[in-house]
Parts: sequence; C-alpha cells; structure tokens
Amino acid sequence: MKRAERTEGFLWDRFAVVSRSITLQLQAREFVTAARAAGCSEFRILAGEILPNLARPLPVVATLEVAHAILLESALSFLGLGVKSPQVSWGLTIAEAKEFVFFEPWMLNVSGAMIFILTGAINLFCGGLKGASDRPD
Repeated sequence: MKRAERTEGFLWDRFAVVSRSITLQLQAREFVTAARAAGCSEFRILAGEILPNLARPLPVVATLEVAHAILLESALSFLGLGVKSPQVSWGLTIAEAKEFVFFEPWMLNVSGAMIFILTGAINLFCGGLKGASDRPD
C-alpha cells in the first residue's frame, strides 16, 4: 500500500468532526450573519470569521490525539502487534519485562510510570491550552 493511501493511522476524523461542529455552530452566530448582511463572499466569511475561531480548539484536539497515539502504540507494542525488538518502545519494554516482574519489578514499573507521566503531562498541557483558549482576547 502506498504511503499516501494509508490514512487510518493519522486519526484525522476527530479533527474533521470538531471542525465541522464548530463551523456549524459559528454559522448561526451574529458576526457571521453581519458579514453576510454586509455582502461578504462565502470565502471571506470562511477565511475571516470561521477559520480564526477554529485556531483555538484544534490544538487542544491535537494534544489529546498525541496522548491517545502514545497509549495506542504502547498497547499494540505490548501485545506484539507494534514495534519489533530492535526498536525501542515503552509497550515493548513492558512486554519484555513481564517475565521479570517478581525478581526485578522496577523494569516494569519504570516504563509504566513513564507512559503515565507523559500522557498525564500532555493532558495537563491540553488543559492549559483549553483554559487559555476559553479566555476572551
């Protein structure tokens, strides 16, 4: 399969759903109605009124999707369906360390803690972005 045809791993559908729902909400707002009444073209309304309002929620979706992708990759690597042994992955490290869980549990705990800390930090960053985008300019 060609690289351009493989879109199932990019998780683009969440961006499309958020963009569409916000666009539909913004169409009914007063500033879009005022732009239509002023005689602005559809392209001008889209570029000048709708797209600037999409600039705030889409980075929030992007940070959530990064955390989701990390968890998905770790889970697939743990199950043996992701990264193979010469490459490094936290899920693969957990899978390889599960046979030493009784003798050297730190091998398992460190990788699990790193996944937890990284996804937690990404979610906190996402919360900060959302809080910053909710404030008026």
